[in-house]
Amino acid sequence: MTRRTATLVTSIVVLLLTLGLVTVFPVPFVSFSPGPVKNTLGEAKGKPVIEITGHETFPTTGELDLTTVSVTSPDRELTLPQAMRNWLDPHHDLFPRDIIYPPEQSADEVEQQNTAEMTGSQDSAVAAALQEAGVPFKPKVSTVSEKSPADGKLKPGDIVLKVDGTTPTQVPQVGELVRKHKVGEDVSFLISRGGKEQTVVLKTAATPGDKTRPMVGITIGVESPVKVTVNLGQDIGGPSAGTAFALAIYDKLTDGDLLAGKHVAGTGTIDALGQVGAIGGIQQKIAGAKNDGATVFLVPEPNCEAALHAGVDGIRLVKITTLHEAIGALKALASGTGDVPACTK
Repeated sequence: MTRRTATLVTSIVVLLLTLGLVTVFPVPFVSFSPGPVKNTLGEAKGKPVIEITGHETFPTTGELDLTTVSVTSPDRELTLPQAMRNWLDPHHDLFPRDIIYPPEQSADEVEQQNTAEMTGSQDSAVAAALQEAGVPFKPKVSTVSEKSPADGKLKPGDIVLKVDGTTPTQVPQVGELVRKHKVGEDVSFLISRGGKEQTVVLKTAATPGDKTRPMVGITIGVESPVKVTVNLGQDIGGPSAGTAFALAIYDKLTDGDLLAGKHVAGTGTIDALGQVGAIGGIQQKIAGAKNDGATVFLVPEPNCEAALHAGVDGIRLVKITTLHEAIGALKALASGTGDVPACTK
């Protein structure tokens, strides 16, 4: 074998070994791809996805899908060829691994966070839907922030009977009554805890980022004879299904055909006031919804620009900012009259 031939053979062997190693070693990215959809008006494992007791419910038609994104799991790593395939697919995305899974978080901690966010989204969806449907309820403490005026004095589950002697009948009223004070002033809560009433006085503090806005560090949910159970497995987490949950609850609690048999999908976080918030993976969610047969997709307003670049034809993108607006848009679609806000360029 000549020196030139030996050099060539050696180079080829090194190249093949290098290519082989490249296909094995992981790259620091995770993939986003269209995930499964769940019809919130349907069933899961023989039970209604949304189960309501303590109030009359009404028949529904059509499908109202919550949408998800399949994300590379924390304990799995992508190889370069896998990453390249995701990068070339128009309905997949790649993101730096450290952004999605911070190094300081374990896989179990990520799962616990997703579960907590899902539970919180369900609580907010119930509060927003009951208010929109006009179902009576009592405000209750949902969460208490650490190192806030309420920390150690109020607890999740406390029923808020009065604030400064005024009985709140809607979730927003609690915050409105607190904000009548100046930062540093006392605000009085009459609460019920374990069936016993007690008065708790808190000194308001400044809201982070706004030194003039008073707060006590709580979020408000609802206490009602109406009980809502969401029957979904552990494979879905995060807060982005909140809007779909709220719409399904509202549809079941109210007389009338909200969807008129249409196949609608959507996404968006929701708070107890019914405000719809932005989410991640909008393009993958739209693709997943279209694959499942949806013809309408409810898009949080901040996600509209990205939604318009999803490259998915045959699905109508409806812009929403509140639960009330989403209901109005669905009623307009059902009747064929009225305003249907759209994502536009």
